[in-house]
Amino acid sequence: MRRRPPAIRLRGLPFAGVRRGPAVIRRVTEADTPPAYEILSEADCADAPDSNWAFLAGRALLTLPVDAAISAILEALGRAAESDRAWMFEYDSELVSFRNSHEWSRRGITSFVHDLQDAPVTMFAWLHRHLANGRAVMVNRVEGLPRTARSLQAEMYRQNDKSILAVPIIYENRIRSAFGFDAVRQYHRWPDAEVKALFQCAQLIAAARYGRRAGEEGTGQPRSRPVPLIYLRARKGVRGVEPSAIVCLRSARNVTEILLADGSRMTDLRSFGLWSGLLSPASFVKVHRTAIVNLLHVRAVTRNPRGSWSVELRHLANALPISRSGREALKTRMGL
Repeated sequence: MRRRPPAIRLRGLPFAGVRRGPAVIRRVTEADTPPAYEILSEADCADAPDSNWAFLAGRALLTLPVDAAISAILEALGRAAESDRAWMFEYDSELVSFRNSHEWSRRGITSFVHDLQDAPVTMFAWLHRHLANGRAVMVNRVEGLPRTARSLQAEMYRQNDKSILAVPIIYENRIRSAFGFDAVRQYHRWPDAEVKALFQCAQLIAAARYGRRAGEEGTGQPRSRPVPLIYLRARKGVRGVEPSAIVCLRSARNVTEILLADGSRMTDLRSFGLWSGLLSPASFVKVHRTAIVNLLHVRAVTRNPRGSWSVELRHLANALPISRSGREALKTRMGL
């Protein structure tokens, strides 16, 4: 059954006050105000009218390569739903991190597809909990989210979202990804018919992207794609490493010391100050003026009796100190 939290009346929102129709003006009552968020199952939308979205998605998936088809689907559905963005993100095999994979944005709306690469799932644990259970999540008003969704709320504010709709993509009873819409220009509630259509499209995308024909040897995983490398400039040449292999970076005067997951250390000839703009903010956080850590390797965050904080990393014997500003950045990115 759909869970409807108590509606919150907020002055100045499009959902409160006076609604103006073509011929009449009426006062919106409490019953007219949608709740701040809704959790929806596919059955909740079963009686809604059918749309042609599943047909559009199926035609794209049959005539285009999967990645191109998903991009075409997001644009077509985003426009049809009068949304400002349509997006898709994918989980890793262990469901501990996710990455933005596809996005369509309306003209004049900022794109964020390059953000949140290898970001920890704990960053949006409240949303993930419902998606993993096969439920859609519709946030009608970002400011009405519960306290347990604070990290998700912070990310929505960063992207200037007023409302979002997220629908899980399930294959073989396991969540693989999710897609949905953002509303940036004004608050929006998507009708049940559109949620129903997204559930149908999710089944088509799941079969095309994660089914036996899409994967290698029936693994149910999309075809492997090359992992982008970060190139380290050492005295003896240049070495490319995967971002996940970097544990942390530390300032060493005019150069930067880099610890790798295999236990090796490298000295990069570039200064530490340059690295903040070279690394993905989704995975790497500056915890101190002399240290950047990879969230994938954070083992523990501790606080001593005197109130100072430190972070323990895999493959590093000693904990690193966390400054006051680094503490806030780390808490935000880890969803603490």
